[in-house]
Amino acid sequence: MNDGSSGEYAIDVKGLNKRFGDKHVVKDVSLQVKRGEIFGFLGPNGSGKTTSIRMMCGLLTPDSGSGTCLGYDILQQSEQIKLHVGYMTQKFSYWEDLTIRENLDFVARVYGMKNRRQAVSQALDGLGLTSRADQLTASLSGGWKQRLALAACMLHEPDLLLLDEPTAGVDPTARRDFWEELHGLAARGISVLVSTHYMDEAERCHKLAYIAYGRLLVQGTASEVIAGQTLTTWAIYGENLVELSQKLRGQPGVDQTVEFGASVHISGKNAEELERTIRAATEGFGLRIQKIDTSLEDVFIYMMKQSQDNFERGA
Repeated sequence: MNDGSSGEYAIDVKGLNKRFGDKHVVKDVSLQVKRGEIFGFLGPNGSGKTTSIRMMCGLLTPDSGSGTCLGYDILQQSEQIKLHVGYMTQKFSYWEDLTIRENLDFVARVYGMKNRRQAVSQALDGLGLTSRADQLTASLSGGWKQRLALAACMLHEPDLLLLDEPTAGVDPTARRDFWEELHGLAARGISVLVSTHYMDEAERCHKLAYIAYGRLLVQGTASEVIAGQTLTTWAIYGENLVELSQKLRGQPGVDQTVEFGASVHISGKNAEELERTIRAATEGFGLRIQKIDTSLEDVFIYMMKQSQDNFERGA
């Protein structure tokens, strides 16, 4: 058995499967996360993200598959894994009627930390919570609650953080600050697996994976994920764009239309056919058209629609 101290990968799992009753929620998921890497895990609600994360860190036993987390076997050494992993759940799960310091002290007691007062003080200082240490948790904003949850995860100095949609419902400034903290942790060699719905956060990850209906569809850097879909995208600016978008759907070369405020993005696999269709549809209407780089958001919308087509029937 590995002692968890060596190896290139913080997570290295192969062929993970999980069923709940007759529902196959995770299907042959294989994933590798390097040490010191921020790995983004994306997908629609109900896609199997949380179940996959829980299996990767030994909190849930897969029906089949194998792998290691921090060098420990996910099937045989789940207790050792838990000692070295910080897990931040999607739902805030700390005590509203305790202060920040009292919450962290309680968590330190759960871990059986002998130097818990020092650890709590370091956690408060490290995440800028010292000035609010004696404030009741119930009075905190979403951003400050998020910092408390991250501080609690870091108390036992884990080597891996598993974060399940940690910034849901948090304002943009707090999200940005949170991600600066994550990059600081990664620079210290701590690995981070984070699930998110936000494209700006996905772009800040070193690597990405996209899961839909239990299947892992793609993984790699943001540029690799975009290039892998081989989409060409045009932006159209002007009036009556919703009507134009509806008109273009299903036309030759058009695989996707998405409204973005003052523009509509039109994407397709067949670049020449797509351009012909767009030019014919916009000629004489005073619209401005521009070929643009396909964005990560364009790609994920496309993959979500394709996954529904592929997996909903008999999945």
